[in-house]
Amino acid sequence: MSLKLDLTVAAIAEREGRFLFVQERAARRIVLNQPAGHLEDGESLVDAVIRETREETARTFQPSAVTGLYLWRSPGGRTVLRVAFTGSVGEQDQGAALDRAIIRTVWLNRDEAGARSRELRSPLVLQCIDDYLRGVRFPLTLLNHVLQDGLPPLPAQP
Repeated sequence: MSLKLDLTVAAIAEREGRFLFVQERAARRIVLNQPAGHLEDGESLVDAVIRETREETARTFQPSAVTGLYLWRSPGGRTVLRVAFTGSVGEQDQGAALDRAIIRTVWLNRDEAGARSRELRSPLVLQCIDDYLRGVRFPLTLLNHVLQDGLPPLPAQP
């Protein structure tokens, strides 16, 4: 049987010991997650994390490194491959609308997020933060986006 895989990206943004989260509706629950989402057809992983962060937080995101690749099978049987990026975010555009499922954004430190573990969308949320805090960083050149013609795409414009 072939594996059906959900490919997602996530943004790990930290300021003064606090991490950017979104509070969102997912599967009839209200959960906390990093700005994250699915890769769209034809999109690079870097472009996807920039887009998802903008749509869910109304902030620009400048990825600087890959924090990790995470393969997880949910209790419901879905298999997720998450590519987590660390980087910096700009100020929130107060006039921009957030994705429909997003309730609000919030900054939490590691202990605050851990204390709310029942609200986390998945165990990947804390795993990404813990890896970030341990200093795990891989260069963005780890990722290669090869188009049909074999040429890499032009870099994303913020």
